[in-house]
Formats: sequence, structure tokens, C-alpha cells
Amino acid sequence: MLIECKKDQEKVAMGLLSYLPEFKNLDNLKEEIKLNKASSEFQLYLYREKEANFIGVIGTQNDDHFIIIRYISLAPDYRQSKYESRAIQELASSNPNKKITAVPEWIYLIKYLTK
Repeated sequence: MLIECKKDQEKVAMGLLSYLPEFKNLDNLKEEIKLNKASSEFQLYLYREKEANFIGVIGTQNDDHFIIIRYISLAPDYRQSKYESRAIQELASSNPNKKITAVPEWIYLIKYLTK
């Protein structure tokens, strides 16, 4: 299940983001959270499987026609393509009127949209 990150879930999002090298630095991590709070253009989504705890976070940039995947971070036990695929497919199905794309380093995620 993919849900928009709310204020009371920011610490969970920060924990999941800290698995990414660019967010190991606390200042970078805080700036990313601040960016997502300050602008409706940037959105964080938390991902969980069924009734489990949150296992991942997806950062996006949105406009009227596109959703750009900026990154995805999954907890270590869930770093498998099936979880990436489910999260990306759910992002697409919850935004049927928008085209999903990704920044270059995450472009491989687009292959999950055709399955």
C-alpha cells in the first residue's frame, strides 16, 4: 500500500531515506524533508506490504502531466525487484492520468510499469 507521507510519519521516512548514500548526511536528509513539506511539487510516499510496517519510501516530483521518480529506498530485507515493482505499479495506478518517468539513475524502474 502506497500512502502520502504525513507529518507524524516523517521519522519513518527519514529512517528509510537514510539507506540512500545521498541522505546519510543528516543535513541533506533534513533538507529533503523540508523540501517535501514546503512544495506541493515534491512528494514522499511511504510503501508497505499488506498490514506490515512501512518498508520503503518513494520520492517524486509532480506536475500536471508527469510524475518523476527521484528515488526509491527500501528497507534491507525488502531490496528485491518484486517490492520495487509493486510500489511503482501502485504509484502508476493511483495516478492514472499522469505519465510516470524517473531521473536517469532510477530509470530502470520504468520497466516495472509494463508488467
